[in-house]
Amino acid sequence: MIVPPAPHHPVSLLTIEGGFTLLAIAMAFAFPRLGAPIFSRIERAFKSLAHRKTLAVFVVGASALLLRLAMLPLCPIPQPFVHDDFSYLLAADTFAHGRLANPTPAMWMHFESVHIMMKPTYMSMYFPAPGLVLAAGQVLTGHAWFGLLLVTALMCAAVCWALQAWLPPTWALLGGFIAVLRFGLFSYWINTYTGGGSVAALGGALVIGSLPRLMRGVNLRHGILLAIGIILLATSRPYEGMLLCLPVLFVLLRWIYKGKNRPPARLLIRRATLPLLLILAAGAWMGYYNYRVNGSPLTPPYKIDRTTYAVVPYFFWQHQRPKPVYHNAVMEKFYYGTEMDSYRRIHSIPGYIKQTFFVKPLKSLLFFTGFILLPPLFMSRRVIRDRRVRFLLLSLLLLMAGDLLETGFQTQYLSPFIIAFYALGLQAMRHLRVWRPGDQPAGKTLVRLLVVFCVVLGGVRLYAQPLHIYFGKWPSEEWSNLWYGPGQFGAPRARVNAWLDHQPGKQLAIVRYTPDHNPVMEWVYNAADINSSKIIWARDLGPRQNAQLIHYYKNRTVWLIQPDKSPVAVTPYPMPARQPAAGKALPSTAANK
Repeated sequence: MIVPPAPHHPVSLLTIEGGFTLLAIAMAFAFPRLGAPIFSRIERAFKSLAHRKTLAVFVVGASALLLRLAMLPLCPIPQPFVHDDFSYLLAADTFAHGRLANPTPAMWMHFESVHIMMKPTYMSMYFPAPGLVLAAGQVLTGHAWFGLLLVTALMCAAVCWALQAWLPPTWALLGGFIAVLRFGLFSYWINTYTGGGSVAALGGALVIGSLPRLMRGVNLRHGILLAIGIILLATSRPYEGMLLCLPVLFVLLRWIYKGKNRPPARLLIRRATLPLLLILAAGAWMGYYNYRVNGSPLTPPYKIDRTTYAVVPYFFWQHQRPKPVYHNAVMEKFYYGTEMDSYRRIHSIPGYIKQTFFVKPLKSLLFFTGFILLPPLFMSRRVIRDRRVRFLLLSLLLLMAGDLLETGFQTQYLSPFIIAFYALGLQAMRHLRVWRPGDQPAGKTLVRLLVVFCVVLGGVRLYAQPLHIYFGKWPSEEWSNLWYGPGQFGAPRARVNAWLDHQPGKQLAIVRYTPDHNPVMEWVYNAADINSSKIIWARDLGPRQNAQLIHYYKNRTVWLIQPDKSPVAVTPYPMPARQPAAGKALPSTAANK
């Protein structure tokens, strides 16, 4: 991925986080009883809430929702700015209008963009669950982001609920609040429209949280929650969802056939019927969705889009595809340049070892723990010996084995396993808390200080921009930066789009890039119903093809947009017969600064 340079600031948030981590360690050893009376009172109140399990789950979810809403003045609703954002928003707009796909537009070559299908239908290539969530937000509130906000709050609540099945309630509540801070407020799971990380994490939490509850007593409610979790995984991240569901299925079947407290067959059949019907119905719907999008119930849109445009395979055992015919330079530069460069880096023995065993684990640790939650991992040896969480450890090993086969990596790929990560991390924190070097409670104080500094870092991140603190380059090398939040990315296009929206009549914006344009910074995206849109964004394909486009949309005012100029140039398209009325103000100030 090509990444534009980040603005220079004297100190980064990651550096501050590392400093806080070292400070916590030093203070814990220097003052092992620091603040013990105050911490004890806080922990008693925390414990009281944690043991009211249903209330604790509700408080975690409500905290994620209300805190993110309260942050809007400083951390506003994000602007879409990368390919994935616009692809998911296209799915949302399609679903919000009651359709599963859109007909191929007449002038489709002008509208081609990364991760968006044009044939046989015009639709996002991604699996539908994240798009459905965004569509719910669009229909219910008028803005797709509120659907993402709601599902992220549900995800945080589900993290607490799932952890209650594996850990003592106090630690489950702590895990829920850590999820709120680190995923519900600042990560790209809530501050972009990309990846469906919250949706898949919600599905994984429901699956992992239901497993031990079902084995303690067959309950219809938990069976339904398990089925919903499986459905969310299958419709958001099916590969990683499969890696999670396979060990769950193995444990359940082993329990049914060999478990000491396995239920009677008649009761099991009665309680399993509805969950199985839900899964079958979702599978049938997915087949119908695939059929409506590309004509084949067994072929997902993802495969069609990658076959049409991509050269790089998804798995190592697959062969590199022949280079297709691209209709514009930007698409070619992305698929045959940006993706191919990444593929070449990992498709050698040294590159594979570096990426698989060093880069991917480092990015995962930075995203899920940052520096501030790393110290408990020194207790990993004790965690490995814990029978209580052994299943979660084995499931992570299966995830690592599956990851060995993938050519690409983004941290949302790991989202179904969020409970495994956090349950093992919290178990390590429990061992650290009882660690007493020199018979001093340094471990307990260190755990307390790490939690306090987690909260402090949240406040620092909230005011990072006013304080001129740099919190990671965009998009922090494949989204590994935990502290990601809405910045100025996407703002230039949003300002031009808003200016065009205020012009009388319908508009046609033809986008012309320079040869060195960064293909990640795309401007050509449209709504589901292109012809009815107030603004149509189109690619500059040369005078002849542009003339055909302008003739087809002859009742629109035509503009030439040049995003690579500074400021962005917005001018009437140079065709005398298509000039706008004299005296119309151009967005030289309002849209370009």
